[in-house]
Amino acid sequence: MSTDAGPAPASSGVWPPEGVHDQGIPWHYGDPFREQRRLAEGRGIVDLGNRGVVTVTGADRLGWLHSLTTQHLTGLAAGESALALLLSPHGHVEFELHLVDDGTTTWIITQPGQAEPLRAYLASMVFMLRVEVADRSADLAVTWEPIAEPEPGHPTWMVPSEFARRGFAGREVVWPREQAQARVRDSDAPAGSWAVEALRVAAMMPRIDCETDHRTIPNEVGWLASGVHLDKGCYRGQETVAKVHNLGQPPRRLALLHLDGTAEQPASHGDRILAGEREVGWIGTGVQHYELGPIATAMLKRNVPADAALTVVSADGSRSAAQQEVRSPAGS
Repeated sequence: MSTDAGPAPASSGVWPPEGVHDQGIPWHYGDPFREQRRLAEGRGIVDLGNRGVVTVTGADRLGWLHSLTTQHLTGLAAGESALALLLSPHGHVEFELHLVDDGTTTWIITQPGQAEPLRAYLASMVFMLRVEVADRSADLAVTWEPIAEPEPGHPTWMVPSEFARRGFAGREVVWPREQAQARVRDSDAPAGSWAVEALRVAAMMPRIDCETDHRTIPNEVGWLASGVHLDKGCYRGQETVAKVHNLGQPPRRLALLHLDGTAEQPASHGDRILAGEREVGWIGTGVQHYELGPIATAMLKRNVPADAALTVVSADGSRSAAQQEVRSPAGS
């Protein structure tokens, strides 16, 4: 059974309705737009108590993780963080790892529900190496803060610069669970998952199980610059990533949609996207943004023109949308 974290108590928090991806943590604290604005201004704290924490110890840990993941980790310095992915043999994304090393332990922050499957997979790959893997989600918890520097004395994963430059500068900090809960409870500016997700979507930062499905390769969602080291040695799924990067474009691409404001509810994950009568994609994450209004990430077929008139089909009706394509740095 997974030991992924349960909900952190929040006396004034509003819990998310069914259908919101982040269950078990406060959705907002009464004023989600104000919470977004404060995060954008560099104030506030978000309870990410539904994230998992896996630790890897042992002298061989970094070289071993380097061989398994998409990221170059052998030279990771103490206190330095990285985004890494674990792929299937066909190059499809299976795990998203937010990791930081402190010189003796590699701390991995996982998405909800991934800690125990990740621990089990890593444990199956240890063989004769000096490595130990543990799921620490029961006693450790994570917060997100709009602060662009590590928290002294605590494992801190920094948002990659590519997304920080787009307005999502911040950090994920690992704390003893009770301490994390106290920090959120005692804050004068707590923010819910709605707020941090709105900023993430506006920055077009992909998240596994939100902007991905069982066929997603890193090339499709803009993860090459931040989560894949194209010059490192072999890892599972590398052939697909390299082939698509060197020989052509992936079949799909991530875009940001600006939706009309007639519907009260944001678009939902999996909502169909049409160009005329043709289905051309699906919604990743839909949010109401404090400045941009209703926006959503979308996975679109590569050949959909950037100026195509799109329609998002939701359970409560249809609405028009205009797209903004993710533009990754050169060479990604």
